[in-house]
This record gives sequence, structure tokens and C-alpha cells, in this order.
Amino acid sequence: MPDTLMTNTDPDTSASPDAPVRFDTKVALIIRDDLPVWQKLNVAAFLATGIAAAAPEALGEPYIDAADRRYGRMLGQPILIFTADRDRLRSVRDAALERGLTLVPYVAAMFTTGHDAANRAVFRADDADAPDLVGLALRGPKKAVDKTVKGLALHG
Repeated sequence: MPDTLMTNTDPDTSASPDAPVRFDTKVALIIRDDLPVWQKLNVAAFLATGIAAAAPEALGEPYIDAADRRYGRMLGQPILIFTADRDRLRSVRDAALERGLTLVPYVAAMFTTGHDAANRAVFRADDADAPDLVGLALRGPKKAVDKTVKGLALHG
């Protein structure tokens, strides 16, 4: 993916709307490769909300249509989605922790719960050194995120 689509918390908007935007930060989701499609989509959605909550400054302005109806805000930067196996997810998590990146985890036990408090409980009960990760979201400086996801394939 070209650098012009990478992330920045405050892109220069004075240029033409068609001009490429360079971002200082990057968002990446890494989804475990052996999940059914519905679980991959569910994990991606939850991880994206985690990044939005952790970095509200990365949210764009509300969308307004031609009839002046207001719609919700979205992250104002692209999100790259990668795939990895269980072991690679753990190594990415370890590298992200070492680099101090914003990290949002999703573990397999969360599929068995029905609400946020239960999700936090099963996450806390998981093995802290070897969690059963099914997905991770990362956000941080572009170069640090690039190093952390180096070698991963984009989700296809």
C-alpha cells in the first residue's frame, strides 16, 4: 500500500481534496487465519471500536448528506487488515507491547460471552503470557506499526 494512504492524527486539509494525505500514525488489525468468516468480521468490528475508543482524536467529523442529515463519525485514517496464525499473533502482541503501541486484544473465550463485562472477565482469566488470541488491533507511529506487522499478509 502506498505511503499516501498511511495514518496521521491531523492531516493537512488545506491542500486539494484529491491530494494524497500522509499520516504520522497507522492502524492495523490482525485477524487469526483459521476463524470462520462471521468470526473474522465480528473480531474486526470489535477491534476497530477499540481503536476508536483508545484514540478519539483519530475520529473524523460527522458525515452530513445533501439534505443536511447528520451521520456518525468514523476513524479519519485507513485501517489495514492482516492475517496471521496463533503463534504469529502472539509474537506481534509481544512486539507491540515492547514498542509501546496502543493494543486492543480479542481472545477466543470472548466468543462464549454475551456482554462487555464478561469479555473483560474471560480476557483477565486467560494466560497473560500466552493468550488464545484471535485478533489484535494496533495503533501508533507509522514506522513502529510497520516493523511490528512486517511479514504479515494483508487479509484477502
